[in-house]
Amino acid sequence: MSKITALDLPMVEPLPAPTQKYFDICLDKLGMVPNVLQAHAFDIDKLNAFTGLYNDIMLADSGLSKLEREMIAVAVSSINKCFYCLTAHGAAVRQLSGDPMLGEALVMNWRVADLDARQTAMLRFAEHVTKESHTIEEQDRQALRNVGFSDRDIFDIANVAAFYNMSNRVASAIDMRPNDEYHAQSR
Repeated sequence: MSKITALDLPMVEPLPAPTQKYFDICLDKLGMVPNVLQAHAFDIDKLNAFTGLYNDIMLADSGLSKLEREMIAVAVSSINKCFYCLTAHGAAVRQLSGDPMLGEALVMNWRVADLDARQTAMLRFAEHVTKESHTIEEQDRQALRNVGFSDRDIFDIANVAAFYNMSNRVASAIDMRPNDEYHAQSR
């Protein structure tokens, strides 16, 4: 197996029972354990913090669909040029949307994707969070409300964008490599 990151941080062996169960669920549902999880498994507390935040932001109840959250992940990762997240979340967009072209467009430049007004406003805001969040003003939030997002949705968009900005920086800094399986999924 090739290295998951450029760092020499081996996984805890043996994994604690709850962690092993989580990895087994990943194997069952995804056919693999995502490398991002394996990369964090040198420190179970860090892994648990990462998965807890990921699960809350990406899987918990929200006015944003799973696809919309994955679209934000890809748009942000495209701006940040994060190889890991573009590969993994690009595959998720292809799978959730059933549209390989959407996944590819978002990876390259979200503006070339065939998006509706709601998706466009959402990704424009995520880009703003990524590039210069300190300049966001009420008119930026109002633009989201104008296309149907609630204040809770705006909070969720900001959190998804911020989570991937953090994750992109870590993944790039440690040269985290995506699982090979992602490359061929849903094409």
